[in-house]
Amino acid sequence: MQRFKSPEQAQRFPSCHAMIYGHFRRRRHLMNAGQYRRAHDNAFRVWREETCVQMAA
Repeated sequence: MQRFKSPEQAQRFPSCHAMIYGHFRRRRHLMNAGQYRRAHDNAFRVWREETCVQMAA
């Protein structure tokens, strides 16, 4: 619970963090380089769509 203001806040953070971490953390040892790059690009594409992030021109 270090640096968290309350036990509730400490619990909310890991539950959100786990979902985001799992989305971007690919099992690299199971893929070749091309597959990994495509999976990584796809993860970021989905992230941008879901968070409505606009790319800088």
